[in-house]
Amino acid sequence: MSIISLHLVTNTSLPIPGLEPWYADPQDPALTVMTDFRERASVTVPDTAAIDEALDTGVRCAFAIDDRRRVVVGLITAYDITGEKPMQYMQTWAILRREVLVRDIMQEISGCRVADIKHIERATVIDVSNMFATNRLTHVPVMETSETGEQRLRGLLSAAKVKRLLLRSESIRRNGTIIGATLPTSISSAPSA
Repeated sequence: MSIISLHLVTNTSLPIPGLEPWYADPQDPALTVMTDFRERASVTVPDTAAIDEALDTGVRCAFAIDDRRRVVVGLITAYDITGEKPMQYMQTWAILRREVLVRDIMQEISGCRVADIKHIERATVIDVSNMFATNRLTHVPVMETSETGEQRLRGLLSAAKVKRLLLRSESIRRNGTIIGATLPTSISSAPSA
């Protein structure tokens, strides 16, 4: 059994947590830009919710859940809701927008392209950026497989988040604070496939 020792803070003041500028260097570990569900809860929305209710959550991506079975059944993005999918569904079924549900336009979880946490643990931020640029996705769920073979969601990667953090890094580098690798000229934020 190890003993945890305590010590005093030697500074008279500390920065407010969460307010320091956050950026990602291209060579940082990919885990630094992943939303890790061991540290933060995932954002979920019932698959029976109206799409505009889902959009009102203010998030860009949510996992659609089957409330009855309490399982993830899909993935829905703000792009899905504000793009062409709702209109196409409304025209096909001759219904009003308020009648379009998350499950009507979500991407079913079985059709999602995902990354394995083992690959993310060995990757860098620029690897994640390149993955998004190559695959033209907006979000990529990260899966973890237990020793018994059970799969579960471990995290989520966002193209917009990676792009934002790399751009902040580039801005800091231009001001002479950081010296590092060059950034890609563009990071795609195309609709998810």
